[in-house]
Amino acid sequence: MPRYYEDKEEDGRACSGVREDLRQCLLESPCVLRENKSPKQCLREGHCRSLQVTFFACKRSMLDTRARFRGRKGY
Repeated sequence: MPRYYEDKEEDGRACSGVREDLRQCLLESPCVLRENKSPKQCLREGHCRSLQVTFFACKRSMLDTRARFRGRKGY
């Protein structure tokens, strides 16, 4: 479940809420905790896939030229 809320302090970077949730999801996944693998290896195996897709969509929306008019996709 996402932990990002509007009243939370942001670090000023784009997609910071999704980035933080993805990081927490990977660090709390059984792959990291039980199997002692790195978060990068667990990400390749498909853990936290929905947050990874959301983060990719957020970063991709920054490159979209229509985002100047519509704004970045929210999370």
